[in-house]
Amino acid sequence: MTMRIGWIGCGTHANEMLLPQITRYDVSLVGMCDTDEERLGRTAQRFGVPEAGRTRDWKALLARDDLDAVAIAAGPAAHHAMGIAALDRGLPVFLEKPPAPTAAAADQLARAAKRSGKPCVLGFMKRYSTANRIGGNIVRGDGFGMPASFLGEYMTAPTYFEKDPDYTGFYLHHCVHYFDLVPWLMGEVADIGVRHHQLAPGKLLLHVDFRFASGGIGTLVMGTHQSRGTPMEWWQVMADHQRVEVRNVHEVRHYRHPPFKVSRTDATLDGAVDTLVWEPNLTVAANEDHKGYHSLMGDFLKAVRGEMVDVPDASDGARAMHLLERVVAKIK
Repeated sequence: MTMRIGWIGCGTHANEMLLPQITRYDVSLVGMCDTDEERLGRTAQRFGVPEAGRTRDWKALLARDDLDAVAIAAGPAAHHAMGIAALDRGLPVFLEKPPAPTAAAADQLARAAKRSGKPCVLGFMKRYSTANRIGGNIVRGDGFGMPASFLGEYMTAPTYFEKDPDYTGFYLHHCVHYFDLVPWLMGEVADIGVRHHQLAPGKLLLHVDFRFASGGIGTLVMGTHQSRGTPMEWWQVMADHQRVEVRNVHEVRHYRHPPFKVSRTDATLDGAVDTLVWEPNLTVAANEDHKGYHSLMGDFLKAVRGEMVDVPDASDGARAMHLLERVVAKIK
C-alpha cells in the first residue's frame, strides 16, 4: 500500500539527502510546504508533487485529511512546533535532528509523542550508517562483553561556523549526532565533563569526557578546525580483549584475542579469533546509501505501518539535547 506523506522543508539537506531516499520506497508525496515559494516550486516539481499539494502554510498542510504521516526538515524551532502539532493531530512524524532548540522543548516533544501514541522518529542517521550498524551490533552482541571504553572524534571545518561566534549551529547540527550515538553504543551516561580550547574565533576544540552508568568511561573529540577534504570521523569501543573500530563511516575492524603466529608453520587466519575487517564495495550501484538515510527512512515507514522497529525516537532526541546542554553549560 502506497504511503501518503506530507513534507515540510525544501532546503538543500532535504533535497539532497532525505527526499531522494524516502522516494525510493512506495510513497506518494501528496503535499509539500516551504516558506520560500521558488524553493517550494523547484522541489515539488523535482519530486512530483502536484501544484494543488503545494503550500507555504504548514498548518494548512497538517490540516489535510489524506496524510498517513508527515516529515519535517525545517530547523530546530520548526521541528518542535510543527512536530507537536502533527502529533496532536494524530499523525506519525519524521523529524530531522535536532528535535528542538532546547532540551526543555525536546522534553515537550517527547511528551507529545507519548500522549499521541504515534511514532516520532528522529533523524539520527549515524545509527543507520552501515559501518556503525555493524559495529553497534557487534558491541551489543553475544560474546563482546561489557563495553569499558569509548574513544572517538567527530570533526568539522570552520566554514559553517565562522559567522556564528556562539557556535549554536555547531552544537545543534553537528555535536548532537554523537550525543545520540555514544549512549546508543555505551548505554546511559552517568556523568559528563568537557575541556575546551578556542584556537581562533570560529575554531573551537572540545574534549568531552563520559562516565557511563555501567562504569565505563570515554572521551569524544569534536571541533571546527579540520578540513572537510579529509576523513573527519572515527570511534572505538573496547571490552575485555575485544574492540571495535569504525573509521570514516565506512571501515569496520573487530579485534579479538588471536594467538601469536610467528613460530607457527601452520599459521592461518582463524575467523573465530583473528581480526575481522569490513568495507563497502563502492563500485556497486549508485543507490547504495552507506551514510544511513535510506535505512532510516525505511524504518520510519515501518513504524508508520505499525511494525515493531527499534528507531531513534523523541525520547532519544530529548536525551541527546540534555547531554548537549550539559556540555555547552560547562563551556560558557
